[in-house]
Amino acid sequence: MNKKPLEAIIVGGGHRSLTYAGLAELEPDMLRITGVADPDEFRRKSIAKRFNIPENRCFSSAEELAAVPKFADAVINGTMDHIHVSTAIPLLKAGYDMLLEKPFAVNEEEARLLVKTANEYGRKIMVCFVLRYAPFYQRIKDVIISDKIGEILNIQTNEYVSYHHMSTSHVRGKWNNSDRCHSSMLLAKCCHDLDIMMWLMGETKPSYISSFGYDTQFVKENAPENSGNRCLVDCPLVDTCLYSAKRLYIDHPDRWKVYVWDKLEHLENPTIEDKINLLKTSPYGVCAYKSDNNVVDHQTVSVFFENGATGTHNMVGGASKGTRTITITGTKGMIWGDFEEGKFTVSLINPAPGCEHDDTEYDMHINDDSHGGGDLALVKDFIAYCKDESTTPSCTSINDSLAGHLAVFLADKSMAENGIPQKVIL
Repeated sequence: MNKKPLEAIIVGGGHRSLTYAGLAELEPDMLRITGVADPDEFRRKSIAKRFNIPENRCFSSAEELAAVPKFADAVINGTMDHIHVSTAIPLLKAGYDMLLEKPFAVNEEEARLLVKTANEYGRKIMVCFVLRYAPFYQRIKDVIISDKIGEILNIQTNEYVSYHHMSTSHVRGKWNNSDRCHSSMLLAKCCHDLDIMMWLMGETKPSYISSFGYDTQFVKENAPENSGNRCLVDCPLVDTCLYSAKRLYIDHPDRWKVYVWDKLEHLENPTIEDKINLLKTSPYGVCAYKSDNNVVDHQTVSVFFENGATGTHNMVGGASKGTRTITITGTKGMIWGDFEEGKFTVSLINPAPGCEHDDTEYDMHINDDSHGGGDLALVKDFIAYCKDESTTPSCTSINDSLAGHLAVFLADKSMAENGIPQKVIL
């Protein structure tokens, strides 16, 4: 076993990259951060200070990094979705393996190009589908592998995006407009869920995808009477509206701080007044009904698998409570559970004595992080993957991740074509 820590470079120093890089501080014998590439000078310098990175290993872009001789084993690529492929390819060619944030591409052409490049150059890419590493889903996978519920006939997954998450990320924030972020709502929010569905189905591949979706809530026609254009500038409903920026971000200033206050990160201790002033001009202070969002707030995806099994995924934005739920029906039993609660039930057919069923509840609740305990487990598996050591069944190589991405791309194509089924070609 190679006991030397994996040396990695942060490319795109956002919240997700730093979460993964945090393992270097917790377990320095496993991971060392030896470089950074980010166009933002303040962020680049703060990361260099945090991880003790010398100035000659700090770069303003992935291309600049790729132009110097290779000095680490791998890259943690947490750039924005639409530049994942353009930043990944030169670094793969430069010899780096890669931990790559999801989604790994924003369209089918890019996805296939990245897979092709990784395979041609013999590079390892693990996609950050951290839900595969959450104990909740890992234990469900174990139950399926054990054949307790038999062959899967139907799998249903649902994601309910809370009203404050929906308004922050997909109505006002980074992923509210596909023309800018190049990601649909389904790709940005639910590629996790389609990946989970494909992973739980194992070797059974999808054959056809269809989908319907619409933006019903967050449109100008639904704006409250007498509402303004900016919550903290000209709106008399600032203290009563469900989506008031004051109620969501000033009254709860830490809930979405990594998104809403990103322009204040140069201030050591920004005040409430600083935050109020920022909201008067930032996208997060725009009326939720009058923003330039163009993504759907609910969508249903139907999947037909090659063995005749079926699957559905429902995304509903603006829910009172954010959670994911799952129901799997097999030939011998069922599984149903709630990810937020961390609990699921396995119900097995038992004909004796009177057409009964035997139920067992599993409690897998984890409080360690926002992905049910999966973040750092994923990084540890990536390190093992790079070192050619044994990995878990959750391992998300670029080839493993293609089916879930194609399901998203084809679902969005089907939705644009009024639900016409799309054939999956892997």
